[in-house]
Amino acid sequence: MTSERRTGQEADVQRYAARVLHNVARVLVGKEQVTRLALAGLLAGGHLLLEDAPGTGKTMLARALAATLGLGFRRVQFTPDLLPSDVTGVSVYRPATGEFEFVPGPIFTGLLLADEINRATPKTQSALLEAMGEGQVTEGGVTHVLPPPFVVIATQNPVEHEGTYRLPEAQLDRFVLKLSVGYPTLEEEVQMLGRLQGVHPIETLGTVATAGDLLAARQVVREVRVSDDLRRYMAALTARTRSHPQVALGGGPRASLALQGVAQALAALSGRSFVIPDDVKAAAPGVLAHRLTLRIEARLAGLRPEEVVADVLRQEPVPAEVSGASPLPTGARP
Repeated sequence: MTSERRTGQEADVQRYAARVLHNVARVLVGKEQVTRLALAGLLAGGHLLLEDAPGTGKTMLARALAATLGLGFRRVQFTPDLLPSDVTGVSVYRPATGEFEFVPGPIFTGLLLADEINRATPKTQSALLEAMGEGQVTEGGVTHVLPPPFVVIATQNPVEHEGTYRLPEAQLDRFVLKLSVGYPTLEEEVQMLGRLQGVHPIETLGTVATAGDLLAARQVVREVRVSDDLRRYMAALTARTRSHPQVALGGGPRASLALQGVAQALAALSGRSFVIPDDVKAAAPGVLAHRLTLRIEARLAGLRPEEVVADVLRQEPVPAEVSGASPLPTGARP
């Protein structure tokens, strides 16, 4: 692919992202940064975990993204009595034919909102693993493929732990990003009150893209160039989480793959055909923090995984030859 064509494709992705961000901003006030990271995660082909206090807009972000991107949307409220078949589907016996017929569950959609995912039992949580990892559901020995694109956005409350089940590391690792929506500023909250006084904007939010646009943008993201030095830098960041003195279990190879994918997406969102260190640094907290298991003494001292990632970023030197943000000459290899 020529450099000119590649640059044009990134410009198309940048315009696509601008439409999406502008449309979502009609619903969520002052959440451009988290929306941008969420879109980068979707462009990287991953799933998102939103962890924040109730009422901060986690569900609204998922609904706004589904409507904006033209994706089918289903919401499942995870509770302790939810069964795996309530999510994936079940085979029903039809007396008229004498055969079992598979009835698809809500997971057969474009964007599945797994609301308060940590309230379901581990058995039900694990029902999502195959779908998130391989894009398919196996029931009764028969595999059913989920039409792409398939995205899971899960939410959980970090404060209330009564009646919840901690997500296992294997499931956390399936989420490309863990994000916090955060509270609005005073001015943003005042603006929100005025905007939501009448009909909620989500009720009239239009679609500005299609599922095909998302798949096409993902293909462009996969072709964004990553230098060998930057690949080594990303792998070194992940490896450093494994050797950090406050970490019992660090990020694995899937973390490095996620870091590269989100960095590529952030580069494309900026209209670039190559990754720079700032892309990696912007992606690292959301990609790495939820994959770390801290040592008991670190947790008792109140240390947060995000602080460990910040420490890792400070310790790992940026490759000198790729530390600049200037574009390369046409045809040059990063």
